[in-house]
Amino acid sequence: MFCDAMDKTALLLVDIQNDYFPGGKMTLEGIDAASVNASRLLSRFREKRLLVFHIRHLAIQPGATFFLPDTPGSEIHPSVAPLIDETVIVKHFPNSFRETPLLDQLKKAGVASVAVCGAMSHMCIDATVRAACDLGFQCQVAHDACATRALTFGRETAPAEKVHAAFMAALSAAYAQVLMTEELIKNIA
Repeated sequence: MFCDAMDKTALLLVDIQNDYFPGGKMTLEGIDAASVNASRLLSRFREKRLLVFHIRHLAIQPGATFFLPDTPGSEIHPSVAPLIDETVIVKHFPNSFRETPLLDQLKKAGVASVAVCGAMSHMCIDATVRAACDLGFQCQVAHDACATRALTFGRETAPAEKVHAAFMAALSAAYAQVLMTEELIKNIA
């Protein structure tokens, strides 16, 4: 169920930044395909003149190894580069709302629904979607426009595809409608 008033929907492109791509400091599995789908979704929002927010993580915590300020890896990837009139929100935590102006800007614009894509599925996508839902926004996630990596806990390593599936399943249980990019695009028609 997509928001009835599409002019009250915004796209949140979360952390689609160079360090996540091949050659970066934290390459994710499936990031190239995810960015193609994110770009398609971005094109549709632009075509319909709907709000777009680019979320950019800058790591300022001691010991951070990627998304370091003033490095090419922290820049938004060219596949979803912001236009001059599109908002870029800089964050320092997984939750895109924490200590950023995102909530105020969404409220000011009368946004009721957010479509979310980006990286990493298990971290910033999860934190942002849960926060958005808790703040009262209707949420949709384009699962094939998100990427992640394998995770290890103890002696167990979960492959990226399993990590992604587990987090999308959890989000779809109570926080968001989790769809393919093509389904979201059709809903915007």
